[in-house]
Amino acid sequence: MAAESAAFTPLTLPVLPLDDEVVLPGMVVPLDLSDAEVRAAVEAAQAAARSEPGKPKVLLVPRIDGTHAATGVLGTVEQVGRLADGDPGALIRGRGRVAIGAGTTGPGAALWVEGTRVDETVPDPLSGQVAELVKEYKALATAWLRKRGAWQVVDRVQAIDDVSALADNSGYSPFLTTEQKVELLETADPVARLKLATQQLRDHLAEQDVAESIAKDVQEGVDKQQREFLLRRQLEAVRKELREINGEQDGEESDDYRARVEAADLPGKVREAALKEVDKLERSSDQSPEGSWIRTWLDTVLEMPWSERTEDAYDIQGAQAVLDAEHAGLEDVKERITEYLAVRKRRGDRGLGVVGGRRGGAVLALVGPPGVGKTSLGESVAHAMGRKFVRVALGGVRDEAEIRGHRRTYVGALPGRIVRAIKEAGSMNPVVLLDEIDKVGSDFRGDPAAALLEVLDPAQNHTFRDHYLEVELDLSDVVFLATANVLEAIPEALLDRMELVRLDGYTEDEKVVIARDHLLPRQLERAGLDDGEVTVDEGALRKLAGEYTREAGVRTLERSIARMLRKVAAQHELGERELPFTVTDADLRGLIGRPHHVPESAQDPAERRTSVPGVATGLAVTGAGGDVLYVEASLADPETGAAGLTLTGQLGDVMKESAQIALSFLRSHGAELELPVGDLKDRGAHIHFPAGAVPKDGPSAGVTMTTALASLLSGRLVRTDVAMTGEVSLTGRVLPIGGVKQKLLAAHRAGVTTVIIPKRNEPDLDDVPAEVLDKLDVHAVSDVRQVLELALAPATNGAARTTPVAA
Repeated sequence: MAAESAAFTPLTLPVLPLDDEVVLPGMVVPLDLSDAEVRAAVEAAQAAARSEPGKPKVLLVPRIDGTHAATGVLGTVEQVGRLADGDPGALIRGRGRVAIGAGTTGPGAALWVEGTRVDETVPDPLSGQVAELVKEYKALATAWLRKRGAWQVVDRVQAIDDVSALADNSGYSPFLTTEQKVELLETADPVARLKLATQQLRDHLAEQDVAESIAKDVQEGVDKQQREFLLRRQLEAVRKELREINGEQDGEESDDYRARVEAADLPGKVREAALKEVDKLERSSDQSPEGSWIRTWLDTVLEMPWSERTEDAYDIQGAQAVLDAEHAGLEDVKERITEYLAVRKRRGDRGLGVVGGRRGGAVLALVGPPGVGKTSLGESVAHAMGRKFVRVALGGVRDEAEIRGHRRTYVGALPGRIVRAIKEAGSMNPVVLLDEIDKVGSDFRGDPAAALLEVLDPAQNHTFRDHYLEVELDLSDVVFLATANVLEAIPEALLDRMELVRLDGYTEDEKVVIARDHLLPRQLERAGLDDGEVTVDEGALRKLAGEYTREAGVRTLERSIARMLRKVAAQHELGERELPFTVTDADLRGLIGRPHHVPESAQDPAERRTSVPGVATGLAVTGAGGDVLYVEASLADPETGAAGLTLTGQLGDVMKESAQIALSFLRSHGAELELPVGDLKDRGAHIHFPAGAVPKDGPSAGVTMTTALASLLSGRLVRTDVAMTGEVSLTGRVLPIGGVKQKLLAAHRAGVTTVIIPKRNEPDLDDVPAEVLDKLDVHAVSDVRQVLELALAPATNGAARTTPVAA
């Protein structure tokens, strides 16, 4: 091909901007003259052509997002007339590339610029590599045009021999983006431009092949579904005709259930059982009650999250931070959850997530008095682990079917609470809180606690069967948290399947932290107060926890805070108090009245219970945690009362026997203790436990009763700051008891500073918070003589051994 002369003279042309459109040399395009810029450029070119030979010339420049390209195309206005829709238009042919220079002036309203023609010559003859490139482009273009059915265009492309014109022919390709066309326009070298056009066409054909393959697969699937749909519609029509012949009403849903079962992600055995039920539904008539039962069962099975599991948050430090932020204290259960997450992470890292069909769930029993945060702890555990949380209330449940579900043969049958909890959570590994498991009862309908044995057994619950579902349900990945107030009320077999975590109550310091960080912000919001309007100093919170409430938990403390804030809000609305206001301990009496629990050590010495001989302070454990228990003893007048022992205060058999043991020990060992044991033989002894309406039992008051009787006989007072616990034997040995942590917490709350416990309970002190032990002087004793030596105050000179009657 002959090379075109490279000597080009500068051109001065009006600019015709093309928005999001590109015209390459050799292309002929119609343009709408209703556009002001297009019309101005054409009119300017026509005005300039009147003084120059040839057709009017314009510079076609692409404009993308308001920015003009650096290279344009010299175009000639071939014809001006009307477009097919009747609007004025112009037919313009691209002639060659022009490098755009500086702006200039010219006739008309158009923008004029100076430009230089771009050299697009190619050596002739073509090299072998360029000839192969031309051949490849023509082959690709021919393949693409044949797919579109453009046979006339194929011959036109095959007839093009010029490399530059062949590359610019890509401008007609509808699949090229504006950016790709601009790239072709700005590539001056014809060979490089042809390579670029070839690559673009090759990529498009590859994408088209993939799209055609996908469309073919989709079409085959659609054809199969259409055939299946047609056959099912035919089957439905046949059944409809049969129902009309038999006089049955229209209505068939089995096909819908079959499609839902096949589309659902069900375990193999569950899918098999569901399809069997669908077969039964298809064979049953619409008037059969069995059809309704099957539909309800299928709905329940399809709603279960068989394959849904949440990913555990294995950020151990983050989980620890969440637990610490939401709950103060409770270190035992926090450590257990942290250990569980750490073990789960290591098992997952080693590919031991499922061993023997069992996953790594957990079953914990949180036992403690009311108000210590057992229920709310479940939500915090789920939050820390990144799992769903669901609560199952077991208080008062007496029907075994509430746990295992009803048989489907019963009218209104439902799955059990465990299955409903999994469905409600929407996940197969939630945290399930079994609330108040110690309140489960039993009657003629069965024992729900026995039904829980399989649920809470890590060796069995991966194949749990609900009576309603009758398919295996894997509960081995569920974290079960059971809460209880009284450990003894949980059946032994059920307790053996759970890991016991005791929550023995909060110290006063922990209560202050909880009140400051959790209770006070919540009650401020409920009282309609902002954080800055009412503040409560630490002294007021400490007084609320120590003197206005005496409990293991914080429920009464929260009610006291709520009452105080309501009072402040009401006073502000009545104009009696200005906000902001800071509540101090001196303001509490005016807001919520006098304290209810003043420590014995803080009372006037003459008003203390232990201000007379015969009264001792003991420690006990109740359903609400630890508590202080006073024991009063008196001797009857020998002339009015018969010898013997009288016990009052609604005592159990074990406590009555402890009183007999205490009396027997003093009668047999009174002489060595320098006690007037003759009084015990001639006069009746009376032991009373105040709060007589509250039932009391247990052996741990033995040393307290012995001390009270010894104080009565010796006339020595029992020290006010001393409390004691322990079982006493006939030989005077102090035997171990339970609930040491709860009792020491109660002593701390009551203001006691010295506590006597059995020697064999000394290891239990490891469970007591360090801040409590620092404030208590704990004596571990093994003999009741040591108790008397520590608890009884020294005898005063001239003190008469009187026998007062305790009030």
